[in-house]
Amino acid sequence: MHGLGGSTESTWRHNGWLDLVADAGRTAIGIDLLGHGSAPKPYEPAAYADLADAVIAQLPEAEVDAVGFSLGARVLLACAAQAPGRFARLVLIGVGANLFDASTENRDKILAAMAGDGDLTDPFVRYFADLAADPSADAQALAALLTHESTPLTADALSPVTMPVHVLLGDNDFAGPAGPLLAALPHASFAELRNTDHFATPKSMQCIDEALRFVEASPF
Repeated sequence: MHGLGGSTESTWRHNGWLDLVADAGRTAIGIDLLGHGSAPKPYEPAAYADLADAVIAQLPEAEVDAVGFSLGARVLLACAAQAPGRFARLVLIGVGANLFDASTENRDKILAAMAGDGDLTDPFVRYFADLAADPSADAQALAALLTHESTPLTADALSPVTMPVHVLLGDNDFAGPAGPLLAALPHASFAELRNTDHFATPKSMQCIDEALRFVEASPF
């Protein structure tokens, strides 16, 4: 599952993930989050209250290995906490201490950037400003998703997530450190992605190799 502003096509197919999974003889199920890609794009913030339910409804009956980046990783954790029996293994990419942070500073910066405000010399702001300007994105739908209040995760809320989890986080990623997330997951492992910031993570060869090897979907 992709991150904010991404899609199955832009995050996974464009960066080669889907072809590698197919080469390994595994079946990839790409799910576009509400507001993204081929999914509906409502403009009412309340429509985004049940992202996890919408994902669980699209899963097959058998257990799946799941890979999520950024927002997609957060939603996967919510899915696994709600329906742990549906998942065999999780790979969580580009998330860490940020999942437990109640601050809205980054959210507010993203909303401002997508509205055309903010300091464009800041790479964080510039990334989301460019994202909003991309013809394939729907800035109004993304803003509605972000506007919907999201309660920070807690260690107690993650207690059902007892399946093996591999956390991958860049050494230059604002989402870190990984420690609080690892501490909340009893069967978690971790690998730091070298010379990698948040936005470059899905195209990192180290990330792709680590993730696919963990779920036994590497063709190598």
